Amino acid sequence: MQNYIDVFNNPTMMTSIWNTLLFTIGSISIQFVIGFALALFFNLDFTLAKPMRGLLVVAWMIPMTVIALLSKFMLSPSGGIINELLLNLHLIDQPIGWLINNSTALWGVILANSWVGIPFNMILLTTGLSNISKSLYEAAEVDGASSLQKFVYITLPQLRPAILSVVILGFIYTFKVFDLVFVATGGGPVNATELMSTFAYKLSFAQFLFSKGATVANVLFIILFIVSLGYLKLIRKDEVIH
Repeated sequence: MQNYIDVFNNPTMMTSIWNTLLFTIGSISIQFVIGFALALFFNLDFTLAKPMRGLLVVAWMIPMTVIALLSKFMLSPSGGIINELLLNLHLIDQPIGWLINNSTALWGVILANSWVGIPFNMILLTTGLSNISKSLYEAAEVDGASSLQKFVYITLPQLRPAILSVVILGFIYTFKVFDLVFVATGGGPVNATELMSTFAYKLSFAQFLFSKGATVANVLFIILFIVSLGYLKLIRKDEVIH
């Protein structure tokens, strides 16, 4: 119990919890919106749909440490492709130190993590879309339904189990991310990207406070366990409805 009291009295603990929540919510929001848009696009019947979808999945297959190193290069203030692109589009006046600035570092790692998660969202949602019976859309067209009405009253309800899986699995996967953030920023600058996972690692293997590091890991596990229970409850509710 004393370990929990000490850990929660450490200001870095509250910072890491807040950063972990922002990192998770920000990553999931970007991944889901773009992944859903791409799933709808590639669900259309055109020739290059499958090859293009396969190319996008490559990002998901790259190890997280490689993604972190690539992100450091792409977000670099000196010659990074993101700054060069924004400068050429006249959206910024000077290069931004995405990963070395307190105010932008967390957004930098969120963008890097979203890059990996978008293909995961796209694949699961594409699978869900392919399982929706075309007869439902044909019947809606006979009734004169618009594209928006078909999306709201057919696509979204039929896709609910897939959306639920994507969001919950994305939350669990993102909440415990360690390697990407540790390699990209090491939790800095000044704890701006310190997550619970990186904080637990530093307590255990940098400060050799193993019991306190384990305490932070336990808090992380408890949060994920509660989320998993909520997911199981929602799944059972869906099974009862169907």
